[in-house]
Amino acid sequence: MKRAVKVLALLALCLPIFLLAGCQSVVQRADSQDTWAQIKKKKKVVIGLDDSFVPMGFRQKNGKLVGYDIDLAKAVFKQYGIKVDFQTIDWSMKETELRNGTIDLIWNGYSKTSARAKKVAFSIPYLQNQQVLVTKKSDHINSFADMKGKVLGVQNGSTGQTELSAYPKVLKNLIKGKSPILYDTFPNAFIDLNAGRIQGILMDKVYAKYYIQHQKDSSAYKVITSKAFPIDHFAVGLRKGDKTLRKKINQALIKMQKDGELEKINEKWFGTKSNYLGK
Repeated sequence: MKRAVKVLALLALCLPIFLLAGCQSVVQRADSQDTWAQIKKKKKVVIGLDDSFVPMGFRQKNGKLVGYDIDLAKAVFKQYGIKVDFQTIDWSMKETELRNGTIDLIWNGYSKTSARAKKVAFSIPYLQNQQVLVTKKSDHINSFADMKGKVLGVQNGSTGQTELSAYPKVLKNLIKGKSPILYDTFPNAFIDLNAGRIQGILMDKVYAKYYIQHQKDSSAYKVITSKAFPIDHFAVGLRKGDKTLRKKINQALIKMQKDGELEKINEKWFGTKSNYLGK
């Protein structure tokens, strides 16, 4: 009897370890598989996004999901007869969602960085971007140096948060407490900026320009740039094992550049006929 109790106790101790090992094994398989055949068979691909990121992917007042990346992704997979399913995710957990296999792609103003490249694979870049500081003109902040002792907001998991730490002398060491206020979404940061609870937001230039242009008093804001922050590039994030999927996306983007469809989407959302594709 005592021996049976010991065996049961040992099993109870080991079970969590077995389960954890099993979960890790599933995650590793999801991250290393080439899933193109499965996607093609289901005729559906799942894209993770922050649905408040204008103009890349956001919801209109009627709840309809629209945006630059929405149009671009649909156009890419239309070439293969595949339906796109957009799934709203916690942006700070995007790489985890991708690695776990709950989404197939991160496609929502996702900047290509060396830190992210350790976790995910990238398509060819399709749009240039930069981190900028947005302030209220009434606060009389005209440069990054003017943020000394002021409160800064950034989105949790954003490129702005990464670059703030990567280049601390540019802005981080100046702000109050040398630490920013973290927000789940940029609209929440703008609420605090307008209320005077923070004095600046470090954010994507494409978002800042579009968002401010669509405010009732767009002249109330100031967008400040710094050469200390490098130009970054938007690309599609994939699991490292999805080499065929990456190839298919790249081929589709190149075709759209050649036939003018990329140009049309750029003109629709940014008013420019630029059809940039990087390397």
